[in-house]
Amino acid sequence: MTAADTDLLVSAQGLSVSYGSKRAVDDISFSIPKGRVVGLLGHNGAGKTTLMKALVGLASTQGRLDVLGLDPVRQRVELLQSACYIPDVAILPRWARVQDLITMMAGLHPRFSAERARQLIRRTSVKLTDKVKTLSKGMVVQAHLALVAAIDARLMILDEPTLGLDVLSRKAFYEMLIEEWCDGERSVVISTHQVEEIESLLSDVLMLNEGKLVLSISLEDMDRRFVALSHDAAVADQMAAAHPLLRYRTGPGAGGNAALFDGPPPEHVQALGKRMRPSLVDLFVALTRKPELDRTQF
Repeated sequence: MTAADTDLLVSAQGLSVSYGSKRAVDDISFSIPKGRVVGLLGHNGAGKTTLMKALVGLASTQGRLDVLGLDPVRQRVELLQSACYIPDVAILPRWARVQDLITMMAGLHPRFSAERARQLIRRTSVKLTDKVKTLSKGMVVQAHLALVAAIDARLMILDEPTLGLDVLSRKAFYEMLIEEWCDGERSVVISTHQVEEIESLLSDVLMLNEGKLVLSISLEDMDRRFVALSHDAAVADQMAAAHPLLRYRTGPGAGGNAALFDGPPPEHVQALGKRMRPSLVDLFVALTRKPELDRTQF
C-alpha cells in the first residue's frame, strides 16, 4: 500500500446496491481522502441514503467497497469504532437526560469521551440536566452531534442532519461540526437539500442521479472545469447554439441570462459574455435535470 493509499478513507470501484430488480446505486466509483468535507447531492430517490447505508455496512453491495481499510459488511463492528453515522430518522430516547446519554455512550463505545461530550454540550443551549422530551428539534440535533463528535472517529456520515431546522439552528449545527470535528485528518460526508447553505463548507461533491454518479469532483477543480457566462438577451440564440449544459436567468441585481458549459466554450462564444463563478445549485440542476428542462423558461 502506498502513502497515497493510506490517505484514502473510502474507496469504491464498480459499486452497486440492488433492492430486487431495482438498482438504487448503479456501478459507481469514487474515493474520499482524509481531511475532506464531502457533499452528497441528489434528488429524492437518487440513491444517497442507500449509499450511506452501504458505507456503514447496512446494505449488501456488489463491486468493491473499502471504508477505513475494512469491508463494511464483514467487519462492521470494527468499522463502527472509527466511523459515525447519523441517519435522517435518528432519534434520542425522550425519557433520558442529556447527562444520562453521555453516561450510556461512555459504557457502549470504547472511543467515546464523556468529557469531550460535556465540552461540546456547553457550546449549545442544551443543559446536561435537560430531558430530551423538553428540547426543541434544533436542540436535539445539537445534542446528537455533540454525542457523535465526542467519538474519536475518522469518518462521519450525516444524512439530512438539519432537516426541518430553522436557519439559525442549521448555522449553529454546521459551525459546531466544522470547528469542533473537522481537523484535516477526519472526513465528513453530508447529504442535504440545503445546497446553498453548505457550499462554502464543502471541499468535494458527489452527485447522484437515479443511482448513477454524475459528478465526483473537488470544488477547486469544479471552478476550473465548469464555465458560466452571463450575457445579454440579444445574444441568447448564439449562446444556445454553443450547446451549454444549462441556460438560466441570473438573480436580482445580476440582470440578465447565463449559460453554463462543461469546459471552456469557443473563444467567439466567450466574447459574447462575462465569466462568472457557477454555483453548485446551477451545476446540480444542469447535471440532474430532465433533458427537456431549461431554466430560461421559468
